[in-house]
Amino acid sequence: MIEPRLGVEGWASCHYLPGNLNAIAVASSNIILNFDSYLTPPLRARFVYRANDVLAGGRFIQNKKSFRSSLGSGDIVVHWITDGGIGASVRCGTFGIETTGINCGQLRDERDGMIHPENIDLLVVEDDEDYRKTVVRWFLRRGYRVQDARTAEEAVDRCQRQQFHVGVFDLRMPGRSGLELLQQIKVSSPETEVILLTGEGTIETAVEAMKLGAIDYLLKPFPLAELEGVVQRAAETCTLRKENRQLKALLRRSQGQLDMIGRSPAMQDVFRLIERAGPTDKAILVQGESGTGKELVARALQKMSLRADKPFVVINCAALPENLLESELFGHERGAFTGAVTEKQGLFEVADHGTLFIDEIGELAGALQAKLLRVLQDGSLRRVGSLKERRVDVRILAATNRKLADEVKAGRFREDLYYRINVLSLELPPLRERSEDVDLLVEHCLGTEWKIEPEALQALRQYPWPGNVRQLINAIERGKILADDHLIRLEDLPHDVAAGLSENPGNVPLREDDLAAVERAHVLEILKRERGNKSCAARALGVNRRSLYRLLEKFHIDLSKPT
Repeated sequence: MIEPRLGVEGWASCHYLPGNLNAIAVASSNIILNFDSYLTPPLRARFVYRANDVLAGGRFIQNKKSFRSSLGSGDIVVHWITDGGIGASVRCGTFGIETTGINCGQLRDERDGMIHPENIDLLVVEDDEDYRKTVVRWFLRRGYRVQDARTAEEAVDRCQRQQFHVGVFDLRMPGRSGLELLQQIKVSSPETEVILLTGEGTIETAVEAMKLGAIDYLLKPFPLAELEGVVQRAAETCTLRKENRQLKALLRRSQGQLDMIGRSPAMQDVFRLIERAGPTDKAILVQGESGTGKELVARALQKMSLRADKPFVVINCAALPENLLESELFGHERGAFTGAVTEKQGLFEVADHGTLFIDEIGELAGALQAKLLRVLQDGSLRRVGSLKERRVDVRILAATNRKLADEVKAGRFREDLYYRINVLSLELPPLRERSEDVDLLVEHCLGTEWKIEPEALQALRQYPWPGNVRQLINAIERGKILADDHLIRLEDLPHDVAAGLSENPGNVPLREDDLAAVERAHVLEILKRERGNKSCAARALGVNRRSLYRLLEKFHIDLSKPT
């Protein structure tokens, strides 16, 4: 259950003592009201009230705290606080100055913005064992994931093994001080937000702490409810900075998106599955031949999900060698291997709280399958060259043009990983099995400025399309390049597509074995035209080299023998 959290913002100001009143934290029973002035040194006073009384509109009269400053001594008084506002005054007896803020704030409910404690990893570093245990017990009872350390050395060791959202460090400890620890943590774990605690604070120390990257600086003693409010703010800051890094990474990897097209019964079944499976948070396996639109399905699933406004990150396992693929997925530390001159976030970290689409997952090597399985099991990972454990919350969508069940039987794919990613399987039909969608796809590719003559359209309808939709798009783009007057004719199409019309002029439906024969003949023709160059042949077919090898295996084509 998320505990109530309120916010109050307003002003209490005059010509001499400007400042603001701000209720920054509410725990299960307390609300903390701060007054901060803009004097040098600044004035700061904190008042603790029962949250339920505030919500009920309770009144608090003449709650006074004294201060000393460069302007002399005086009092900060809260006259009343209700759900309608705050009445407060600041009195400086030395000069007879008084400023009052009336109705200077409006209570607002911020429960939806609070990060749930069970999602916050907290590190408490304090040499006083009794105080440390008290703080740890307080946060554990509220559901936080808490680790503690007695010295800076122990804290560094824990930070090397685990990523923390927030660290609470005592300023004075045996050995290295809290400031020295802060400086080291900001180098090794820049994502961690640090709060410093001290019983003997000075303005100089506070300024130095802020310069080194501390998010706040608290003077002992203070209510633990106040510390919890500061921890919540620090966790929110950590989350915002992480989202900022994710957005920057996504901008570098931004890709265009296409809408899905299809009115055939097979595609209507696909659309229905997307509508049902999209809003869930489960892993989904998309299977289908190369060029059928597996990435478009993944994007549609993400748009339908609760993570639609979170990162969507794509990686193709067939496009990278194993060593680079590991670095791309899990990230690496500086010096982890030759050429690793800086540390790098992996795509799992970039996609945290979002969706990671792993295309051609069947190409993943055995060692990487084991690492991927661990992330799917408990969300934990380690960068290449690091012992530090990091946690991510990522939805996995995977795709392959292989039959993964057969790969499992052959021992090339882990059975436990297969069942992890295959909570729901979505099979995409090849274009030859949904020929009624060809006209719709052609119309979409042509747009409003292009037309196609009937004979050319007929050739596109009856061609078997071994490269599926991707090959169809390539054929139309070729026709646009060669066509005159924005009209695509039969002679503008690829030779093998145009030749299919003369081989089957009556447009007689082909049997499955006939389709296979046409596909085999088409592959052989392309290979002959490209003089056996597999890379050029794959490009002409609209597939990658791995898919071409599978076509050769499927049709029993041996390039070492004359055909």
